[in-house]
Amino acid sequence: MARRRKGRNISGWLIVDKPAGITSTAVVNKVRWAFDAQKAGHAGTLDPDATGVLAVALGEATKTVPYVSECLKAYEFTVRFGQSTNTDDAEGEVIGESALRPSDDAIKSALGSFVGEIMQVPPIFSAVKVDGQRAYKMARDGHDLQLAARPLWVESLVLIDRPDEDHARFELVCGKGGYVRSIARDLGGSLGCLGHVRELRRIWSGSFRADEAVDMETVDRLAKTSEIDSYLRPIQEGLQGLPEVIVAADNVQKLRNGNPARVIASSVGYGDECWVSHQGEPVAVGIYRSGEIHPNRVFVKADE
Repeated sequence: MARRRKGRNISGWLIVDKPAGITSTAVVNKVRWAFDAQKAGHAGTLDPDATGVLAVALGEATKTVPYVSECLKAYEFTVRFGQSTNTDDAEGEVIGESALRPSDDAIKSALGSFVGEIMQVPPIFSAVKVDGQRAYKMARDGHDLQLAARPLWVESLVLIDRPDEDHARFELVCGKGGYVRSIARDLGGSLGCLGHVRELRRIWSGSFRADEAVDMETVDRLAKTSEIDSYLRPIQEGLQGLPEVIVAADNVQKLRNGNPARVIASSVGYGDECWVSHQGEPVAVGIYRSGEIHPNRVFVKADE
């Protein structure tokens, strides 16, 4: 007999406005504790000094994390020109300096090469695995790392402000796996002036927005109270990138048992991945074939 998890069988999304100075894992652990939830996860790590949208999934919502992780994400960030650091952000050691400062026109001209499908080398101080170990751990131990470039889709990268000649602010919209620190490093390199990230904020991730997020002070204040549940958002908000189909009551259990079932669908094609609802609640995610859904993820209600 499987051991019962400690905590409440509660499910949904909490969208946190992560403060600087705390890891994404620490935020998830605090949220899990505050809700006394059995399980929790998040959709997309933020660096400790980064702020903004961290989508925390509780319970059955953890099954929708991959769909949020695959969505586009937007960031506002500030680049400090004239210096490179070993971490590609302001926390690192300065390892290079330049007296050159680019003009606004030069910056705008350089941005085009960072849009579309690009190849990006992650920072050596990152969670990328090398021979089974995290790159940042190996870098701290003094290893000379040469990380492989990996593809990244960049939807847009625009200059939004130039506070002074040393700094520029940008907005980036990109796909999964992007490192803003690498964008700053490589932009500084292409301009011949070096650069690193000074400030970084995620302003949205898929359908989740920073202006709708809850701060950690509120999480702390309402921890272990019934009031905190009002901030929890439905599981299906993590599925907005997928089309919805509807299942009748007599087929709900079939899906929850992992079996194909007939659904009502109007705008999906053979082989499409969809999420299935009954009375507005998520039942499963699966592949649509000839009027049926073949489930690959099923959702269990809190009272089941």
